Amino acid sequence: MSTMKQSRSTAAGSYHTPAWRAATLVGLVVGALGILILWASGVEFPFYPPPGSIILLVGALFVGLARWPWAPGVGASLGLFVIVGFLISPTGVSNLAGEAGTSVAIGQGTQVIGVVTALIAGVIATRADYRALAQGRR
Repeated sequence: MSTMKQSRSTAAGSYHTPAWRAATLVGLVVGALGILILWASGVEFPFYPPPGSIILLVGALFVGLARWPWAPGVGASLGLFVIVGFLISPTGVSNLAGEAGTSVAIGQGTQVIGVVTALIAGVIATRADYRALAQGRR
């Protein structure tokens, strides 16, 4: 009976936490891939490999392996950090607009799509984890 109840509540619109956690992880990996595309396209970074890609990949590993309910929030925070960096960078928007070439625009777009996904999915996953914990379903 409890399985039926749980599936009804899932059908009624509760968030499926593992899917949002996975979306957070994928967003971080896609963001790191975007940074690597930027590097391969000739964008200068302080050293190889680009530090942002390492940070996002370590964050993805953490989100994927840690079972704490707040772990996806780390992915969301990393996504927000990279988004802010993109917005305050003197070349972020112009890279996205294609002023530095097509491959740079593709890399910048890939990075932005990934980290925006990580931000949104990480917030939803964290909220769903805490909700499930409060309802005793975890």
